[in-house]
Amino acid sequence: MRVFITGATGFVGQAVVREFVGAGHRVLGLTRSDAGAAALTAAGAEVHRGSMEDFESLRSGTAQADGVIHLAFDHDFSKFQDNCEQDRQAILAIGEVLEGSDRPLLVTSGVALLTEGGRMATEADAPAQGFPRMSEATANELAARGIRAAAVRLPPTTHGHGDHGFVPHLIGLAREKGASAYIGEGANRWPAGHRFDAARVYRLALERGAQGGPFHAIAEEGIAFREIAAAIARGLDVPLVSVPPEAAQAHFGWFTMFAGMDVPTSSARTRELLRWQPAEPGLIADMAAGYFGEGAGSKFSGG
Repeated sequence: MRVFITGATGFVGQAVVREFVGAGHRVLGLTRSDAGAAALTAAGAEVHRGSMEDFESLRSGTAQADGVIHLAFDHDFSKFQDNCEQDRQAILAIGEVLEGSDRPLLVTSGVALLTEGGRMATEADAPAQGFPRMSEATANELAARGIRAAAVRLPPTTHGHGDHGFVPHLIGLAREKGASAYIGEGANRWPAGHRFDAARVYRLALERGAQGGPFHAIAEEGIAFREIAAAIARGLDVPLVSVPPEAAQAHFGWFTMFAGMDVPTSSARTRELLRWQPAEPGLIADMAAGYFGEGAGSKFSGG
C-alpha cells in the first residue's frame, strides 16, 4: 500500500511513518521544509512538498496514494478556532479526491470531551456538539457520502521521546513555579498512550480500510492527575502541592481546563477489532526514563 501522510514529520507522524515503512508499505510524507524532506528520506519515505494551507498539494498527494492518514494540525491555542477551520478545509480537500473510490482516510481526533462527570468514554461515544476541532465530524460527513473515512482518537497525553505536549508543559510550569501541583485531591484522570502504540493503531486501522471506527489509541484508561504531578515532583525534586479549585487559574493559567479534565477512556473495542495490544512503557515509567533532561518543557502557544 502507498500511504500519503500529512503531519509526517511531527511527533506522532514520525512514529506513524516508521510503523508503515517497517511493515513494508510505501510512505509519501507531506513536508514544507528541507529539514523535513531530509528526515523523511532518512526514514525510508518519499517526499511530497506542500502544506496544510496548500490544498492543491493535499489533493495531489492524495491522488498518488492508496490510503491517507491526516495528522497535521497547528496546535497554537491562541488561534485555535482558525486552526480548526483550516483543518476542516484540508480534510474536505482530501475527501474530494477520495470520493468515488474505496481508498481509506484516517483523521486524527481526541477523547477530551467525549463524556462528562468522569464516565468512562468508549468508541461508541460521539464527539461533543460544538467542539471547535471538527476533524471527526468532517470525517463523518465524508463517510455519509460513501467515503471510507474514520477517526483515530488520541489521549490527552500521547507520550514518548520528543514529546512537546501536555506533560512537558506541566514540567516547564513546575520548573517556573518551583512546585508540581494538582487541583483539589487530584483524582481526575487522564488516559494515556505511547506514540509507537498509537502508530500501530493507525496502521492496523488503515489496513482494514478504516472500517469500524472511531479507533481509540488508549493504552492506559485513566491515570490520576495527582500521580502525574507526583512523577514531575520526583523528576524535578520539587514539592508536590494541592491547589484549591479557586486558585487553579492563578497557578495553571490557560492550562487550567486541561489540568482539571476527568476523561477516563476505554479502548476495548479497538483492541478487539484490530487485535491491538499496547507494548510500550506506560506514562509514569516513560516520564521517569526520559522527561527530565535539561530544557524539557513545552512548545505549546497558550491563549
